[in-house]
Parts: sequence; C-alpha cells; structure tokens
Amino acid sequence: MRLGVVGVGLMGLAIAQRLRDCGHDVTVNDIDPVRTALAAGAGCTVADAAEAVARASDLVIVVVVDGAQTRDVLFGERGVANAGGARCVMLCPTIAPQDTEVFADRLAAFGVETIDAPMSGGPARAREGRMSLMAACDDATFDRFRPLLGQIAQPVFRVGSRPGHGARTKLVNNLLAAVNLAGACEALALAERLGLDAAVTLGVIEQSSGQSWVGSDRLRRVLAGDARIAAQLSLLAKDSQLAATMARACAAVTPVGDAAAASFAAALAGGLGSEDDAALLRWLQRGGGQSGAG
Repeated sequence: MRLGVVGVGLMGLAIAQRLRDCGHDVTVNDIDPVRTALAAGAGCTVADAAEAVARASDLVIVVVVDGAQTRDVLFGERGVANAGGARCVMLCPTIAPQDTEVFADRLAAFGVETIDAPMSGGPARAREGRMSLMAACDDATFDRFRPLLGQIAQPVFRVGSRPGHGARTKLVNNLLAAVNLAGACEALALAERLGLDAAVTLGVIEQSSGQSWVGSDRLRRVLAGDARIAAQLSLLAKDSQLAATMARACAAVTPVGDAAAASFAAALAGGLGSEDDAALLRWLQRGGGQSGAG
C-alpha cells in the first residue's frame, strides 16, 4: 500500500519506520529537515509538501502537534486537500473534538474519507507496532483499513463510527494520565521532603494501591537519571487543558483533572515545556512556582 506520513517527529518517524518494516512504500513530509533525513535513512521518500505526500499515497497519516498544525497540513496552501489523490486521511494528533469534526466535514467535501485515530503508547511502542489507536470512522472505511491499522497498533479500539469520538476518548485518557502523573510527582516530592528515599518509596508504591503505569514509567526513569523524552511536558499541558475545556462544555465536574491541568500549565509557564512531562517532579521539588522557585 502507498502510505504517507506528515510529521515525522518522535511518533511520526516511529510509525513511518514501522510501515517500512511491514513492506509499504512510505512518503513523508516535515518542516524539520533533520527529521526527514532520518526518515529517508529508513527508506522513506521525502516530499516537499503535504500535498505531494497526498498525491503519492492511498492513505495519509497526520502526526503533528495540535489543531493549528493539522489545519495547515490539511487545508493550507500546499495542503492535503489540494491534491485530490488521497482516498483517506488518518488524524493522529490529540486535538479538540470539534476541530476533528470540522476537518472531517471539510475533507468529505473534497471526496476524502477521515479516520479519527489518536494514538497512545510512546515512540518505542509505535516502532514495534504495539501502541494503541482509538479509531472512529464509518464501517466501510474501518473494514478497508483494518489490516493496516493492525500493523500499526495493537490494540486498535473502535470507539465510534463518526470522527470526533476518537478525540474525545483520547482526551479522557490523557486527563487521567495527567492526574496520575501529577499525583505521582507530588507523592515523590512529598516523600523527599519527609526525608524518605524516593526510589525506595516508588518501589513501595509500585507494589501498592498508589501504583499507576505512567507514574512508574516516567518516575523510574527520572530517578535513574535517564534524560530521554517519552513525551514533552508541553503536550500533556495542552492535552489536559483541552480535556478540561471539553469537560466544561458538557457541564462535567472534574476538579481533580482541573488541578492536574493547572500544575502542568504552571510548569509549562516555568519553562519546562520542551522537557519530558515527568519534569513536573523537578518543578515541585523546587517549590512549584512559589517564592524562590524556578
């Protein structure tokens, strides 16, 4: 199958490499030449615009950061919609559900189908085809691309038949991820203030009722001095704010989620946006923005 990937950052490159491993022809585009060079080294063809990716592809997988970038990739001066070549677009960014719905409707006017498919799992799992996808699209589209989705992700969750429900599911998940990670960071910062060994305390938590996957994954690496970025703090700050906005729109009560979103927003304002999202622990160790912190 001829496939395109627009956005070959950490996740997009891993997806492109996985698709090449599965024997597909892959065309990519990114604004960063360093990233496209890495993709070329993996056997991908580099195109000079999203439009060119679409002309060369049966399915274009969009793996950019936010709604604004997605809009530009799809409908900008040299966007996907101008090509008329792609049968389908798969939207993987975590964006507002209403944006997903608007994008899908606009693409439909160009005769292009949409799979709303936010992803979760990180670059290592994406590289191995073990990340998860939350797919929302009509039955015919899902059935046609089901084998491909299974190569990209395990598991693939079918969360709805209309674009928008994938985005909603991902935001619900990421709100809980923010709550879990913020709570784990707070707990370890408290442990250190109490004179406890953070690594020993985390070991206890991992075998007790306070355990969470994201807490263990992020904080175990932080305590080991591993500086690799699993996901930038700016992304979880964005996602938790989107989730809070979504909750307010439907009059849901999410005080714990709101507090977690505020913590990540404060760390983002403190200059930690480009660091791993577990950098929230250091933010709290320094006082969390209180006098003398930062």
